[in-house]
Amino acid sequence: MNNREDSPIITEITPLKVQDSFYMVDRQKETFDYPIHKHQEVEINFLEGCQGARRVVGDSIEQVGNYDLAIIGPGLEHTWEQYECRSHKIHEVTIQFSADLLSGTFMEKSQMQPVRQLLEQARSGIAFEVSAIMKVYSLMQDILHEQSGFYRFIKLLTILYELSVNDHYHLLASTAFAQSPVTADSRRVRRIEEYINQNYNREIRLNDLAALVEMAPTAFSRFFKQRTGRNVTDYILDMRIGHAARNLVNTSMTISEICYDCGFNNLSNFNRIFKNRKGCSPKDFRANYKKYKVIV
Repeated sequence: MNNREDSPIITEITPLKVQDSFYMVDRQKETFDYPIHKHQEVEINFLEGCQGARRVVGDSIEQVGNYDLAIIGPGLEHTWEQYECRSHKIHEVTIQFSADLLSGTFMEKSQMQPVRQLLEQARSGIAFEVSAIMKVYSLMQDILHEQSGFYRFIKLLTILYELSVNDHYHLLASTAFAQSPVTADSRRVRRIEEYINQNYNREIRLNDLAALVEMAPTAFSRFFKQRTGRNVTDYILDMRIGHAARNLVNTSMTISEICYDCGFNNLSNFNRIFKNRKGCSPKDFRANYKKYKVIV
Protein backbone atom coordinates (compact mmCIF):
# COMPACT_ATOMS: atom_id res chain seq x y z
CA MET A 1 0.00 0.00 0.00
CA ASN A 2 1.34 3.44 -0.86
CA ASN A 3 2.08 5.70 2.08
CA ARG A 4 0.17 8.85 1.16
CA GLU A 5 0.24 11.59 3.78
CA ASP A 6 -1.32 14.76 2.44
CA SER A 7 0.41 17.89 3.72
CA PRO A 8 -2.07 20.73 3.30
CA ILE A 9 -0.77 24.00 1.89
CA ILE A 10 -1.95 27.16 3.60
CA THR A 11 -5.46 28.14 2.54
CA GLU A 12 -6.01 31.87 2.26
CA ILE A 13 -9.36 33.23 3.40
CA THR A 14 -10.14 36.37 1.43
CA PRO A 15 -12.33 39.15 2.89
CA LEU A 16 -14.88 38.88 0.06
CA LYS A 17 -18.49 39.06 1.19
CA VAL A 18 -21.51 37.66 -0.64
CA GLN A 19 -22.49 41.12 -1.88
CA ASP A 20 -18.97 41.91 -3.16
CA SER A 21 -18.03 41.55 -6.82
CA PHE A 22 -14.28 41.40 -6.30
CA TYR A 23 -11.48 42.21 -3.90
CA MET A 24 -8.47 44.28 -4.96
CA VAL A 25 -5.16 45.15 -3.32
CA ASP A 26 -2.62 47.66 -4.66
CA ARG A 27 0.68 47.45 -2.82
CA GLN A 28 4.30 48.55 -3.02
CA LYS A 29 6.68 46.10 -1.38
CA GLU A 30 10.38 45.36 -1.06
CA THR A 31 10.37 41.57 -0.99
CA PHE A 32 8.33 38.49 -1.81
CA ASP A 33 7.65 36.74 1.48
CA TYR A 34 4.17 35.19 1.24
CA PRO A 35 4.30 31.36 1.30
CA ILE A 36 2.72 29.07 -1.25
CA HIS A 37 -1.03 29.07 -0.78
CA LYS A 38 -4.37 28.48 -2.43
CA HIS A 39 -7.89 29.88 -2.23
CA GLN A 40 -11.27 29.30 -3.80
CA GLU A 41 -11.29 32.61 -5.67
CA VAL A 42 -9.97 33.33 -9.14
CA GLU A 43 -6.94 35.63 -8.94
CA ILE A 44 -5.39 38.09 -11.36
CA ASN A 45 -1.91 39.06 -10.18
CA PHE A 46 0.05 41.87 -11.84
CA LEU A 47 3.66 42.64 -10.94
CA GLU A 48 6.00 45.42 -11.99
CA GLY A 49 9.66 45.70 -10.99
CA CYS A 50 9.94 41.96 -10.37
CA GLN A 51 12.90 41.07 -12.62
CA GLY A 52 14.47 37.79 -11.42
CA ALA A 53 11.62 36.70 -9.14
CA ARG A 54 10.29 33.18 -9.50
CA ARG A 55 6.62 32.30 -10.04
CA VAL A 56 5.35 28.98 -8.71
CA VAL A 57 1.95 27.84 -9.97
CA GLY A 58 1.09 24.19 -9.47
CA ASP A 59 4.01 22.22 -10.90
CA SER A 60 5.24 25.18 -12.97
CA ILE A 61 8.28 27.08 -11.68
CA GLU A 62 9.42 29.97 -13.90
CA GLN A 63 11.68 32.99 -13.49
CA VAL A 64 9.94 36.21 -14.54
CA GLY A 65 10.97 39.49 -16.13
CA ASN A 66 10.27 43.06 -15.08
CA TYR A 67 6.53 42.58 -15.67
CA ASP A 68 4.40 39.58 -14.85
CA LEU A 69 0.69 38.93 -15.16
CA ALA A 70 -0.97 35.65 -14.28
CA ILE A 71 -4.50 34.38 -13.77
CA ILE A 72 -4.82 31.61 -11.20
CA GLY A 73 -7.92 29.43 -10.99
CA PRO A 74 -9.60 28.30 -7.74
CA GLY A 75 -7.78 25.80 -5.55
CA LEU A 76 -4.47 25.99 -7.44
CA GLU A 77 -1.32 26.39 -5.32
CA HIS A 78 0.79 29.45 -6.15
CA THR A 79 3.34 31.96 -4.90
CA TRP A 80 6.04 34.36 -6.09
CA GLU A 81 9.45 34.10 -4.42
CA GLN A 82 12.42 36.47 -4.25
CA TYR A 83 14.90 34.15 -5.99
CA GLU A 84 17.22 36.51 -7.98
CA CYS A 85 15.06 39.64 -7.74
CA ARG A 86 17.20 42.59 -6.60
CA SER A 87 14.52 45.27 -6.80
CA HIS A 88 13.17 46.85 -3.62
CA LYS A 89 10.39 48.70 -5.46
CA ILE A 90 7.95 45.98 -6.43
CA HIS A 91 4.47 47.07 -7.48
CA GLU A 92 1.80 44.39 -7.10
CA VAL A 93 -1.90 44.53 -7.94
CA THR A 94 -4.00 41.54 -6.90
CA ILE A 95 -7.64 41.09 -7.91
CA GLN A 96 -9.66 38.19 -6.54
CA PHE A 97 -13.23 37.26 -7.35
CA SER A 98 -15.52 34.32 -6.73
CA ALA A 99 -15.46 31.57 -9.35
CA ASP A 100 -19.22 31.93 -9.70
CA LEU A 101 -19.17 35.72 -10.20
CA LEU A 102 -19.40 35.22 -13.95
CA SER A 103 -21.72 32.28 -14.30
CA GLY A 104 -25.21 31.24 -15.35
CA THR A 105 -26.92 32.26 -18.57
CA PHE A 106 -24.86 35.47 -18.73
CA MET A 107 -21.73 33.44 -19.52
CA GLU A 108 -23.56 31.46 -22.19
CA LYS A 109 -23.95 34.53 -24.39
CA SER A 110 -21.82 34.43 -27.53
CA GLN A 111 -20.05 37.67 -26.56
CA MET A 112 -18.78 36.02 -23.37
CA GLN A 113 -17.39 32.87 -25.00
CA PRO A 114 -13.74 34.08 -25.01
CA VAL A 115 -13.96 35.03 -21.32
CA ARG A 116 -15.58 31.69 -20.49
CA GLN A 117 -12.71 29.85 -22.20
CA LEU A 118 -10.15 32.04 -20.41
CA LEU A 119 -11.59 31.15 -17.00
CA GLU A 120 -11.63 27.47 -17.89
CA GLN A 121 -7.94 27.64 -18.83
CA ALA A 122 -7.21 29.54 -15.61
CA ARG A 123 -7.77 26.28 -13.73
CA SER A 124 -4.23 25.43 -14.85
CA GLY A 125 -2.94 28.99 -14.40
CA ILE A 126 -2.13 31.34 -17.29
CA ALA A 127 0.92 33.58 -17.71
CA PHE A 128 0.87 36.41 -20.26
CA GLU A 129 3.74 37.79 -22.30
CA VAL A 130 4.80 41.44 -22.10
CA SER A 131 2.89 42.38 -25.26
CA ALA A 132 -0.35 41.12 -23.69
CA ILE A 133 0.45 42.83 -20.37
CA MET A 134 0.92 46.16 -22.13
CA LYS A 135 -2.53 45.80 -23.70
CA VAL A 136 -4.15 45.91 -20.25
CA TYR A 137 -1.54 47.98 -18.38
CA SER A 138 -3.55 51.21 -18.57
CA LEU A 139 -6.73 49.34 -17.60
CA MET A 140 -4.98 48.05 -14.47
CA GLN A 141 -4.11 51.65 -13.58
CA ASP A 142 -7.65 52.85 -14.37
CA ILE A 143 -9.31 50.26 -12.17
CA LEU A 144 -7.20 51.44 -9.23
CA HIS A 145 -8.30 55.05 -9.57
CA GLU A 146 -11.93 54.50 -10.53
CA GLN A 147 -14.28 55.50 -7.69
CA SER A 148 -17.47 53.89 -8.93
CA GLY A 149 -17.90 50.22 -8.05
CA PHE A 150 -19.98 49.70 -11.18
CA TYR A 151 -17.33 51.09 -13.51
CA ARG A 152 -14.63 49.13 -11.69
CA PHE A 153 -16.62 45.99 -12.45
CA ILE A 154 -16.92 47.00 -16.13
CA LYS A 155 -13.16 47.58 -16.27
CA LEU A 156 -12.56 44.14 -14.75
CA LEU A 157 -14.72 42.60 -17.48
CA THR A 158 -12.76 44.59 -20.07
CA ILE A 159 -9.44 43.33 -18.69
CA LEU A 160 -10.68 39.75 -18.81
CA TYR A 161 -11.96 40.18 -22.35
CA GLU A 162 -8.73 41.80 -23.63
CA LEU A 163 -6.72 38.94 -22.15
CA SER A 164 -9.12 36.34 -23.52
CA VAL A 165 -8.63 37.48 -27.13
CA ASN A 166 -4.83 37.74 -26.84
CA ASP A 167 -2.71 34.85 -28.13
CA HIS A 168 0.47 35.78 -26.24
CA TYR A 169 0.19 33.51 -23.22
CA HIS A 170 0.97 30.02 -22.01
CA LEU A 171 -0.60 27.64 -19.52
CA LEU A 172 1.32 26.87 -16.35
CA ALA A 173 0.37 23.81 -14.29
CA SER A 174 -0.05 20.54 -16.11
CA THR A 175 -3.62 19.28 -16.53
CA ALA A 176 -2.94 16.29 -14.27
CA PHE A 177 -1.44 18.42 -11.47
CA ALA A 178 -4.20 21.02 -11.62
CA GLN A 179 -6.80 18.26 -11.90
CA SER A 180 -8.50 20.25 -14.64
CA PRO A 181 -11.48 18.70 -16.42
CA VAL A 182 -11.11 17.58 -20.00
CA THR A 183 -12.50 20.34 -22.23
CA ALA A 184 -11.57 19.25 -25.76
CA ASP A 185 -14.17 20.12 -28.39
CA SER A 186 -13.90 16.83 -30.25
CA ARG A 187 -15.92 13.95 -28.79
CA ARG A 188 -13.27 11.47 -29.91
CA VAL A 189 -10.43 13.50 -28.39
CA ARG A 190 -12.34 13.80 -25.10
CA ARG A 191 -12.80 10.04 -25.01
CA ILE A 192 -9.08 9.43 -25.55
CA GLU A 193 -8.03 12.05 -22.99
CA GLU A 194 -10.40 10.62 -20.39
CA TYR A 195 -9.11 7.11 -21.05
CA ILE A 196 -5.48 8.22 -20.66
CA ASN A 197 -6.29 10.14 -17.47
CA GLN A 198 -7.88 7.02 -15.98
CA ASN A 199 -5.15 4.61 -17.13
CA TYR A 200 -1.95 6.69 -17.09
CA ASN A 201 -0.38 4.31 -14.56
CA ARG A 202 -0.75 1.31 -16.88
CA GLU A 203 0.70 0.38 -20.22
CA ILE A 204 -1.20 2.25 -22.95
CA ARG A 205 -0.88 0.94 -26.49
CA LEU A 206 -1.46 3.03 -29.59
CA ASN A 207 -3.56 0.25 -31.12
CA ASP A 208 -5.89 0.23 -28.11
CA LEU A 209 -6.39 4.01 -28.27
CA ALA A 210 -7.09 3.87 -31.99
CA ALA A 211 -9.61 1.09 -31.46
CA LEU A 212 -11.48 3.20 -28.91
CA VAL A 213 -12.41 5.68 -31.64
CA GLU A 214 -12.55 3.10 -34.45
CA MET A 215 -9.60 4.43 -36.42
CA ALA A 216 -6.47 2.88 -37.89
CA PRO A 217 -3.38 3.60 -35.70
CA THR A 218 -1.63 5.78 -38.31
CA ALA A 219 -4.76 7.82 -39.04
CA PHE A 220 -5.45 8.14 -35.31
CA SER A 221 -1.93 9.46 -34.58
CA ARG A 222 -2.32 12.10 -37.27
CA PHE A 223 -5.83 13.01 -36.05
CA PHE A 224 -4.73 13.37 -32.40
CA LYS A 225 -1.74 15.56 -33.33
CA GLN A 226 -3.92 17.82 -35.47
CA ARG A 227 -6.52 18.27 -32.73
CA THR A 228 -4.26 18.63 -29.68
CA GLY A 229 -0.94 19.89 -31.08
CA ARG A 230 0.87 16.99 -29.38
CA ASN A 231 1.59 13.44 -30.37
CA VAL A 232 0.10 10.65 -28.28
CA THR A 233 3.37 9.66 -26.62
CA ASP A 234 4.07 13.21 -25.43
CA TYR A 235 0.53 13.58 -24.12
CA ILE A 236 0.81 10.37 -22.08
CA LEU A 237 4.21 11.39 -20.71
CA ASP A 238 2.93 14.84 -19.72
CA MET A 239 -0.03 13.25 -17.95
CA ARG A 240 2.26 10.88 -16.03
CA ILE A 241 4.71 13.65 -15.11
CA GLY A 242 1.84 15.84 -13.87
CA HIS A 243 0.59 13.08 -11.57
CA ALA A 244 4.16 12.44 -10.42
CA ALA A 245 4.62 16.12 -9.54
CA ARG A 246 1.37 16.08 -7.56
CA ASN A 247 2.60 13.01 -5.62
CA LEU A 248 5.97 14.67 -4.95
CA VAL A 249 4.17 17.64 -3.42
CA ASN A 250 1.36 15.94 -1.54
CA THR A 251 2.67 12.54 -0.42
CA SER A 252 5.57 10.98 1.43
CA MET A 253 6.00 8.28 -1.22
CA THR A 254 9.59 7.66 -2.29
CA ILE A 255 10.65 8.80 -5.75
CA SER A 256 10.94 5.17 -6.78
CA GLU A 257 7.37 4.46 -5.62
CA ILE A 258 6.10 7.50 -7.50
CA CYS A 259 7.94 6.41 -10.62
CA TYR A 260 6.18 3.05 -10.80
CA ASP A 261 2.88 4.37 -9.45
CA CYS A 262 2.67 6.80 -12.39
CA GLY A 263 3.27 4.23 -15.10
CA PHE A 264 7.05 4.40 -15.59
CA ASN A 265 8.93 1.10 -15.52
CA ASN A 266 12.44 2.49 -15.23
CA LEU A 267 13.65 4.92 -12.52
CA SER A 268 16.49 6.45 -14.55
CA ASN A 269 14.15 6.99 -17.49
CA PHE A 270 11.65 8.66 -15.15
CA ASN A 271 14.33 10.97 -13.70
CA ARG A 272 15.52 11.92 -17.19
CA ILE A 273 12.03 12.67 -18.55
CA PHE A 274 11.01 14.58 -15.42
CA LYS A 275 14.12 16.80 -15.57
CA ASN A 276 13.62 17.37 -19.29
CA ARG A 277 10.04 18.59 -18.73
CA LYS A 278 10.36 20.37 -15.38
CA GLY A 279 13.92 21.67 -15.54
CA CYS A 280 14.98 19.88 -12.35
CA SER A 281 15.12 16.38 -10.94
CA PRO A 282 12.19 14.92 -8.95
CA LYS A 283 14.34 15.22 -5.81
CA ASP A 284 15.04 18.92 -6.39
CA PHE A 285 11.40 19.58 -7.34
CA ARG A 286 10.23 18.13 -4.02
CA ALA A 287 12.91 20.05 -2.09
CA ASN A 288 12.01 23.34 -3.81
CA TYR A 289 8.33 22.89 -3.07
CA LYS A 290 9.01 22.12 0.60
CA LYS A 291 10.68 25.51 0.91
CA TYR A 292 7.41 27.19 0.00
CA LYS A 293 5.03 25.00 2.01
CA VAL A 294 3.45 25.99 5.29
CA ILE A 295 1.68 23.18 7.13
CA VAL A 296 -1.58 24.22 8.81
